[in-house]
Amino acid sequence: MLKNNVISKKAIISPLLMLAAMWLGYFLQLQGFFESCFGAIIPLLLEGLLGIITSPLLHGNIDHIVGNSIPIAILMFLLYQFYPLVANRVFVLGWLATGLLVWLLPPIDFMTGEYLYTCTIGASGVVYVLAFFLFFSGIFKWNMKLLTISLLVVLYYGSLVWGMLPEELFYNLEEPSKIAWQAHLAGAVVGVILALIFKKVGEKKKKYIWEYPNYYSEKDDKLWQEYKENHPEDFMELPYKKRDDIWERLDELRKK
Repeated sequence: MLKNNVISKKAIISPLLMLAAMWLGYFLQLQGFFESCFGAIIPLLLEGLLGIITSPLLHGNIDHIVGNSIPIAILMFLLYQFYPLVANRVFVLGWLATGLLVWLLPPIDFMTGEYLYTCTIGASGVVYVLAFFLFFSGIFKWNMKLLTISLLVVLYYGSLVWGMLPEELFYNLEEPSKIAWQAHLAGAVVGVILALIFKKVGEKKKKYIWEYPNYYSEKDDKLWQEYKENHPEDFMELPYKKRDDIWERLDELRKK
C-alpha cells in the first residue's frame, strides 16, 4: 500500500511535531500559563477567538491528552503518507475552520435550552477532521488503495460518530457533560467538506484497458506482440489489396 514501499518523511515528522506541540501546551498548563479559560474557544465572545489557534494544544488532564495523542499520530501519518499533495492544506484549514465553527455555534444546553459559558479545549476536533476526511476522500475518489484506508479508519474509529451527539442523549447526567460534542460535529462537517473540495487532487482511480469495451490497440495486446516476435515468418508476405490503376479502367469510366 505504501508508494514504492517507502514511508514519507513528512508522514513521520508531522505527527511528531503535532504531538510535541500538544505535550508542550499541556506542560505549560501544568505550570500555570493557561489558567481558567485562557487559550480556549469561548463561543461568540472576542476573548475566545484566540482558542481557534491554541485550543487543540490544550487539554484538561492526562487522560484527555493521551486519548487524543494516539488518533492524532495515526491519522496524521495516514494523511501525510497517502494524501501528500493536500495534507498541509487539509490539516491547517481543518484546524482553523473547525475552531471558527465551534466559536460561531451558540453555547446552548441541549436539554434545557439555557445559555452556557463554555470553554472548549482539546485536539478532538482535529481528530474528527482527519478521520472524516480520510474516510470520505477514499469514497469520493473510489481508488482501491484509498478505499482501504477508509475501511481502516471506520474499523478503528467508527465509534467516533457517537461523539457528535450530546452525551445527555445516552445518560442521565447531574451536570452538563464536559465532552465538546460541538467540536466533534464541527470537525466531522469540515472533514467531509474538505474531502469534497480536494476529491480531484492527487491520486485518482486507475482505469484499465478492459474498462473500455470499444477500445483496442495492437500495441497494448501483449499476447499479439509476443506472437509476432516468436513467429516472424508469418509476417514476411502480408496480403494486400492491389492498387487501383485508374488508367486501366479509363474506357469503362467513360462509358458511365
